[in-house]
Amino acid sequence: MAVPRFWREIPSRYNLIGTKCGSCGKVDFPPREVCPGCGRKSIGKMTKVRLGGKGTVVTYTVIHDAPAQFEMQKPYVVAIVEMDEGVRLTSQIIDVKPEDVMIGMRVQATFRKLGQEGEAGVIHYGYKFRPAPP
Repeated sequence: MAVPRFWREIPSRYNLIGTKCGSCGKVDFPPREVCPGCGRKSIGKMTKVRLGGKGTVVTYTVIHDAPAQFEMQKPYVVAIVEMDEGVRLTSQIIDVKPEDVMIGMRVQATFRKLGQEGEAGVIHYGYKFRPAPP
């Protein structure tokens, strides 16, 4: 990912900041300037909202053949998580064995290292999910 784009995305990536439409109430992540459902009616009515950080695994896959930068992590789980606010996002599931991940599993966001550009490059941080405490 290009450094300028990464820096622009830091607020939403680090804090799970989305937007809520003032017309229909739909929450989106990442943030949008215009609601995809309301279109022009939502211009000027979008407000920033911080997502609660908890959600449910909707579906997932276990990655066994990883790209070079993730080779040390394999096998690892990537899931679609539906946040309690209704937003769906894709994330890695960590701190759990791949065979213990299940559809319907409750998870919570955590802040982790996502990757690094080369030996001395920019280190990228962001959200991943782990099992939520009971």
